[in-house]
Amino acid sequence: MKRKSHIRAEILQLPLFLLIFGVFAASMIIPAFYAAVTRDLLASRAFLYACLLGMVVFTLIAIAHSGRRARHGALGPLMSLFSSFVFLPVILAIPFLEALPTTRFLHAYFDMISAITTTGATMFDDPGRLSDTLHLWRAQVGWMGGLLMWIAASAILAPLHLGGFEVTSQAEPGNPDARHAATGPVNPRVRLLRTATALVPVYLGLTLMLWLLLLANGDRSLVALCHAMSVMATSGISPLGGTHETSMGFGAEAVMVLFMLFSLSRLTFSKDTVTATQGGLRTDPEFRMGIALIVGVPLILFIRHFIGAFDVSANSEAQETGGALWGAIFTVTSFLTTTGFVSASWTQAQSWSGLQTPGLILMGLALIGGGVATTAGGVKLLRVFALYRNGAREMERLVHPHSVSGAGLVGRRLQSNGAFIAWIFFMLFALSLAAVTLLLTFVGASFEDALVMSVATLSTTGPLIEFAADAPISLIELGDSAKMILCGAMVLGRLETLAIIALLTPDLWRA
Repeated sequence: MKRKSHIRAEILQLPLFLLIFGVFAASMIIPAFYAAVTRDLLASRAFLYACLLGMVVFTLIAIAHSGRRARHGALGPLMSLFSSFVFLPVILAIPFLEALPTTRFLHAYFDMISAITTTGATMFDDPGRLSDTLHLWRAQVGWMGGLLMWIAASAILAPLHLGGFEVTSQAEPGNPDARHAATGPVNPRVRLLRTATALVPVYLGLTLMLWLLLLANGDRSLVALCHAMSVMATSGISPLGGTHETSMGFGAEAVMVLFMLFSLSRLTFSKDTVTATQGGLRTDPEFRMGIALIVGVPLILFIRHFIGAFDVSANSEAQETGGALWGAIFTVTSFLTTTGFVSASWTQAQSWSGLQTPGLILMGLALIGGGVATTAGGVKLLRVFALYRNGAREMERLVHPHSVSGAGLVGRRLQSNGAFIAWIFFMLFALSLAAVTLLLTFVGASFEDALVMSVATLSTTGPLIEFAADAPISLIELGDSAKMILCGAMVLGRLETLAIIALLTPDLWRA
């Protein structure tokens, strides 16, 4: 027992980035085993050797750090998270490149960054170019990237009041809570271990449940597994190029929508954050706003489609009408949670109405994003709610200048200047969007394509690149400069601008 405690204590003293690297390196044994079973020997050797190499490097570095006392700086864990999104894909791309020698390292690195940030954009327009093993690896990296963000939200971002927590906390973004200063700094590795122990079984159990339900609806095993992992991680990665390319029925799509709801609010699966309220989901502003968008936007689209159907004298049978409405519900839910899957009925809804794809609506939904401390990207529903509450209050004061507002149970989640902080983040996000768009136009992309790619990467909704523009954008035809800009935008969108600014603040590193 003492030996186990000693080993655990030694592991907790290792750098966080090294621990994350060790987990990802060990996970390469899964595609190696799958490739061996499916007789894909080239891919099996590539992943097996990469796994062994990664574990050897992890062991050597762990031995070198043995006996050292780790420093627990305020922003050290955040730096480890940043390194995981920037440098870890270099290691993850090695077996990918070995299993697909006809591509370039930059393309493999792009796909790994896209997967680990749960963006889901890909350089390979033809899914048939990748083997089943590589499809499994992309979905697995995306799934683990989503799990990393789930854990990091409570263990890293919440204590620093970042990632949306700054709207509800009383401390400044990037600063630990002063109320816990007297008790001394908490080992971030211990906090990370406790959070992982609580969340990994939930995340794994939900993924397995969704996988079994998709299998029961007729998907083959690999496709069902990849779609299940992609829904839970909101990565939108599919071995078939998307759910719209399958014969997936209403039952499978309904199950996926049900599991997408977990990305609307942290309260759907956990109450381990300071944003929890006594009223639960019934009074949770993120969940209520998300449901309102999921119901309201499809109704607006349906009415528009219905009017368009009369304009083109289309057949308005009940089955086609229901298919159009369901296609809108599934697609709106998917893009609001930044998953990016498109319903098989989405094309039917367009042909039924005679109207084009509402790409601006999908981009707007992706920009709003899902809930705080979930795998979804975007601005986040809680920040949008804070701005909405502030706007409604200002309109009320125009009518009744001396009125006094009661926050109520829902409003108590927000701190006094929560709307101001949310507005600052929104402006930083808008500036980032403008900067990425301008950089892409400087390297040769058209303005329309640059805007779509910027929104897709900053909101971590890669499928927008295919569905938001008039024609799908081929990323592989872009120059190397544009690809590197998109890589940086994906990291910025996943980690968020406030966190990057915190990393660049020298005073916080001295804390």
